[in-house]
Amino acid sequence: MNVSFLSIGSNMGDRLRHLQQSVYTLHSQEGIEVVAVSSIYETAPIGFIGQADFLNMAVKIQTSLDPHTLLNVCQQIESDLGRKRLIRWGPRTIDLDILLYNNENIESENLIIPHPRMLERAFVLVPLFEIAPELASSEEVVQAGGVELWKKIDGAPESFWGGSLK
Repeated sequence: MNVSFLSIGSNMGDRLRHLQQSVYTLHSQEGIEVVAVSSIYETAPIGFIGQADFLNMAVKIQTSLDPHTLLNVCQQIESDLGRKRLIRWGPRTIDLDILLYNNENIESENLIIPHPRMLERAFVLVPLFEIAPELASSEEVVQAGGVELWKKIDGAPESFWGGSLK
């Protein structure tokens, strides 16, 4: 079984519900088990500034899927939840990024793992290190500026999405 960490964000519509639906849908996929979810953090947008704040979180999954199939699943979830890719770093109903996949380094036309900008983004690192503190090295100092706890989560996936999404 492979271990992967994903970053999930939303800044359009019912942001919390989009996060819940994406985690539930991931967990419902054959070959994917969500084993941990971080708390939810609110952050200002980067890149394209003229948009609403994001809710961000990280999830740890176990999967039998290869990285490219996992990417396809993530992109299908984005599409199903109404993601439109109109503006780079623009508003989105949901964004799922594969941060890590085992200890592999992958570089292909449509997938780079580890995620190429994750070390530059506190909104990715803060939730990631919450559920995987062993990934933080002593040399890494995360500046949490602009990353505010929005909702504390106990780490259990089922308690995150509740029974209302079935």
